[in-house]
Amino acid sequence: MSLLQQSRKILTVLVLILVLTITSACGSRTVALDRTTTQPANGSTLAYAQIERGNSPSGQTFGDWVVKTSQGLIKDAYVRDNNKLGVVISPKVRPNEVRTLARSLVEGFRKNFPNQDLTVLVYAPDKQLILTAQYDVQSNQIQYS
Repeated sequence: MSLLQQSRKILTVLVLILVLTITSACGSRTVALDRTTTQPANGSTLAYAQIERGNSPSGQTFGDWVVKTSQGLIKDAYVRDNNKLGVVISPKVRPNEVRTLARSLVEGFRKNFPNQDLTVLVYAPDKQLILTAQYDVQSNQIQYS
């Protein structure tokens, strides 16, 4: 691997770590719903659209934030029960960068949802599960599988 490629890889990982750890995804911003709108004809509801990236307001906000700040590395994200984060990576992410990306996501996830065990599921662009990172709050360790 050339020095330029290695430098690019390191810089990409450092930028993602910096963005995930410094920026706060869960601010004091609140979202007001417009309850005067009519229901769609197909029977789906406004509430369904809101849980696409999270099944709680903070999960929704964090999922949206992960995708927006990933600089194209993550195509989609979802948060379930404020302790499970699933991400679909883009083809830009090389196989040897997946574990480092997962670690960065665990660190950012832990800052926004502290004091609990967390799981980060990383999916390939074809939506096949490729890595699971489990953070144990008591041991402060991450297990990869």
